[in-house]
Amino acid sequence: MQQALSYDDVLLLPQYSDIRSRSEIDISTDLDKGLNLQLPIISSPMDTVSESNMATAMSKHGGVSVIHRYNTIETQAGLVSTAKNSGTMVGAAIGTTDDYLNRAVTLQTVGVDFICLDVAHGHHILMKEALRTLRKKLGDEFHIMAGNVATLAGLNDLADWGADSVRCNIGGGSICSTRVQTGHGIPGLQTIFECAKTDRNVKIIADGGIRTSGDIVKALAAGADAVMVGSLLAGMDESPGKVFEEKDGSRWKIYRGMASKEAQINWRGRYSSFEGVSSRVPYRGPVSNILQDLEKGIRSGFSYSGSRSLPELQAKAKFIVQTSSGISESSAHITGRTW
Repeated sequence: MQQALSYDDVLLLPQYSDIRSRSEIDISTDLDKGLNLQLPIISSPMDTVSESNMATAMSKHGGVSVIHRYNTIETQAGLVSTAKNSGTMVGAAIGTTDDYLNRAVTLQTVGVDFICLDVAHGHHILMKEALRTLRKKLGDEFHIMAGNVATLAGLNDLADWGADSVRCNIGGGSICSTRVQTGHGIPGLQTIFECAKTDRNVKIIADGGIRTSGDIVKALAAGADAVMVGSLLAGMDESPGKVFEEKDGSRWKIYRGMASKEAQINWRGRYSSFEGVSSRVPYRGPVSNILQDLEKGIRSGFSYSGSRSLPELQAKAKFIVQTSSGISESSAHITGRTW
């Protein structure tokens, strides 16, 4: 039986570095067909994360957003248009059934930079049919992201069907319960290790299970071209939703998986199987603070491997597996000693 590793199971081996300043480090990534990111972070297509305000903020810091699809075509197109008025690079999500083709054409018409076929299990015949139809309709030069998959076979098939980039991971998100509900999935980092073996010309998006800048560095070193995050950007000024305040002064916002009962009922009036949960997260102010911290952490991570660019990091990175004691030691573990 194959062993599968998650982000906490490994560390990157520190290496000699001749980098005198982290400003020497280029953390940009080219996802092809005009999708160039100075910050290799994509905000997830969730209705408590990515709308026009988040898209504008992400683009300002060099990343990009995928505006969620849990609304009407007109509403989503309006969100894209609002973001584009400020020169923002922005993507938008669609499904693989019903109005997906009309939605995609409308989004392309209002200037969306790429679309993302957004389904829980992307290695599926409906994805195959949708990708082939969209590639013919939208043209060869338009970037199409698709997912999610968890295997090399899934990645390769989506690439062969027409995807330029693929979201890799199933069930690893902080509010995703797919693995509990269905028993299926692969730990997030192992998914990237496997998908990085591809011989296809396709970009890998590590999506799910990423909690820190260190996890981002591990995902990139393992072979990802960028990461997609949700919980890291939840609870911000720019994330959709009301700020609630308790009597003690604490403030919070709702963060929910799009396969949760609450989200499904909200956008289509019913739910089928549910593979997500709804939760509350602390209100955390402007997203610029988080993005700046993540960028600093990523640059620092590149430096510890002596790498000035993403290709160099991937070529030089050396992983080690740590024990459960190592995992405990790796986190802050002050014991309350006094001096």
